[in-house]
Amino acid sequence: MKRTLAPLFLAAAVLGPLRADEGMWLYNNVPKERIRSKYGFEVTDPWLEHLRRSSVRFNSGGSGSFVSEDGLVLSNHHVGADAIQKLSSEGRNLLRDGFHAKRTSEELKCVDLELNVLESIEDVTARVNSAVAPGLAPEASAAARRRVMSEIEKESLDRTGFRSDVVTLYQGGAYHLYRFKKYTDVRLVFAPEQQAAFFGGDPDNFEFPRFNLDVCFFRVYEDGKPARVSHHLAWSKQGAAEGELTFVSGHPGRTSRALTVAELEFLRDDQFPHTLGLLKRREVLLTSWGARSAENGRRAKDELLGIQNSRKARDGGHAGLHDPALMQAKREAEAQFRKRLKADPALASADAAFDRIASAQAAMAPISRRYRLLESGHGFNSELFGIARRLLRSSEERGKPSGERLREYSDSARESFEQALFSAQPIHSDLEILTLGDSLTFLCEQLGTSDPLVQAVLAGRSPRDRAADLVKGTRLADVAERRRLHAGGASAVGGSQDAMIRLAGIVDAEARALRKQMEALDETKKLAHSEIAAARFRLEGASQYPDATFTLRLSYGVVKGYESQGVTVPAQTRMAGMFERSSAMEGRVPFDLPPRWLKRRSSMRLQTPFNFVSTHDIIGGNSGSPMVNRAGEFVGIIFDGNIDSLVLDFGYDEVKARALSVHSSAILEALRSVYGAKELVAELGTGRRRG
Repeated sequence: MKRTLAPLFLAAAVLGPLRADEGMWLYNNVPKERIRSKYGFEVTDPWLEHLRRSSVRFNSGGSGSFVSEDGLVLSNHHVGADAIQKLSSEGRNLLRDGFHAKRTSEELKCVDLELNVLESIEDVTARVNSAVAPGLAPEASAAARRRVMSEIEKESLDRTGFRSDVVTLYQGGAYHLYRFKKYTDVRLVFAPEQQAAFFGGDPDNFEFPRFNLDVCFFRVYEDGKPARVSHHLAWSKQGAAEGELTFVSGHPGRTSRALTVAELEFLRDDQFPHTLGLLKRREVLLTSWGARSAENGRRAKDELLGIQNSRKARDGGHAGLHDPALMQAKREAEAQFRKRLKADPALASADAAFDRIASAQAAMAPISRRYRLLESGHGFNSELFGIARRLLRSSEERGKPSGERLREYSDSARESFEQALFSAQPIHSDLEILTLGDSLTFLCEQLGTSDPLVQAVLAGRSPRDRAADLVKGTRLADVAERRRLHAGGASAVGGSQDAMIRLAGIVDAEARALRKQMEALDETKKLAHSEIAAARFRLEGASQYPDATFTLRLSYGVVKGYESQGVTVPAQTRMAGMFERSSAMEGRVPFDLPPRWLKRRSSMRLQTPFNFVSTHDIIGGNSGSPMVNRAGEFVGIIFDGNIDSLVLDFGYDEVKARALSVHSSAILEALRSVYGAKELVAELGTGRRRG
């Protein structure tokens, strides 16, 4: 979809003064005065602490919140779908049929889900930067930075017991240590049918009006019992009201607003076309395979929905990068900022930093294809290959000092790494052969069949036959075998004749070399961005927020409709609209309704608010984020953005872009009238579990 961006958006899309409700704000840099001045609301430190400690990160990707003192967590159904799929089987399709545990003894323990709660933030910029001596070559600089970050994380883990991650902010302008309390005993409590959660499917995705019950509930446990948490969100009796000031607390994944023009052009001309081509290829593959049988469809459905969502999101973002108005505004803003730098002798080197970024980006282009195929694994789309690579690399990295390892194998990451490695998730050999065979074909298409590495990978077989050989020749679907190899270290893994481990070994030397090159070039960019960020701080103070990094952020805004092609779009939908939409589409998939909803229609309060839109600044990763009112009460849950929000990766739009949420009243109404989940309604009302 091609759109011309409104002038108001252009002012906000570039580096410069903030407008309206823009910003994904760090919890240690909330714009309290701006909020007080515009809305007359005083954001206090106790208010922020309560919201922060009530917010939850799904390590699989997404956000959530505690909604009772007994560890009850609310998130989106599509955030929890990976965990729900892993609990399903051919005879128990929880995505299709939903799930409801009426008592804690019925709650299902998730296979490998990890939830994180942010406990503290510490600025470690000075320590990180002091460990990188001036004048170091990029490769040595990257190694020094990796080493000190690992040291900081390990020291913090040993001292506090919390998961400790050093997070890069402002593209290298700052480094903060985030400490998280980690929950790994997580159990499924409730999920509606996926058809209720994602009513309208791909046609309605990123659209509004919407009618989705995109929610599910989990519970965290400690020592085999529901955890008692010190902070949770009270449930609002009224929910969100039009025009009301509200706040979103969540974990936006990644934005690209502070990137230079050279970096944006690389995204537009290189990275996005590659990613979109790959997503569309996989979408066709899984759609076709899933249509062959009901069981195929069940196995492929969660991944297929994720691919369709990513494809549509990146199509919108790519369209934004092709909008001449957006790119021209970016160029003009960059030129104006560089002019200010040139005018100040103390900041002249920051002006040259833009050129260093452009040079590093140009150097990345010739190796980016092989890097994505080999190191990012785009040529090896297989759960089993991923396991083999992790086993191989872990066995090699373990003998090194923690600070010299690849970041994902550091001591501080060990517990999370092993939880993922030993996951008992179902692995289906037929699906593995399908996806690996297709990706090996993609590898051949991209590099050519005469490429020496391609020939070594295929070993004289066709891509499909080679994939079948590899899947049949591995035992890595067996968790016990993974444990044995991991415990045996380098000797066990190095001596293994497992077909998938041997494949990982064929690829690993070049993949590592490519990663080393990319990290050195990325370090050049980090050093340059650090100079630019320092210059910006000097000129503008700490009034800017950094790009999203899948860490906790706060955004604020109001419930508000918008104009689209001359039509006024109301801020809210009603539950009755779901039935009307289904009827208008003659009940065809994906506008069919679950039987339970049809049966209970007469008992529902159909004028209950269902979905609504607001001006909050969000991006992927915010899914599942709680929305709260001034009293800190839960009034809704983010689940999507509208079609005009797909350019928010590059800049904020207050005119048409909107965040989409499920209304708190709709959640209660569905639990009560459709699912008969009285115990959940009571727990949400009191904040305590009965019994």
